[in-house]
Amino acid sequence: MAAKKVGFGMTRDVSGDRSREVGLGMLKKVGGGKLTRSETVTVRLDPKLRYLAELAARKQRRTLSSFIEWAIERSLDDITLRSDEGGYTTLEVAAEDLWDVYEPDRFLILAQEYPELLTHEEQVRMKIIQEDEVFRDVEGRLMLSVVRSGWEYLKKYAAGKIDYEEFKTSVSSF
Repeated sequence: MAAKKVGFGMTRDVSGDRSREVGLGMLKKVGGGKLTRSETVTVRLDPKLRYLAELAARKQRRTLSSFIEWAIERSLDDITLRSDEGGYTTLEVAAEDLWDVYEPDRFLILAQEYPELLTHEEQVRMKIIQEDEVFRDVEGRLMLSVVRSGWEYLKKYAAGKIDYEEFKTSVSSF
């Protein structure tokens, strides 16, 4: 496995063979034997923009959904991010490093590489991870396994949906 260090003591498989991380059981079959590959996002479009998008989709012989996905993918090259070398890169180039199948890992990579892109709620989560001993071993190192196991409790605590005692008791059990 080729690995890349991404911060917080994490490494990532960069060999292109993600099957070891994902596993065959991670894909869910739905009616007709198709595999799910996308998520549903509800967006509001101006009626004129929707009409024009439908026409563009027809021209490319795509569904409206497929056209929107294609247009978003093309636009990622127009989004500029700062790079570690002091220059700039695009979101399209950074995408491979930012994506991970596990939400907590994605979050930590984003926090490490582009903290300016964190929302307020994500900043609260990161502050909790950085400051709460429940996520650290006796030597003060981040325990990624605890972050992963306690992720849902961390999100609830950061959003104010559970109190600190419930959070700490739940996460400490991992």
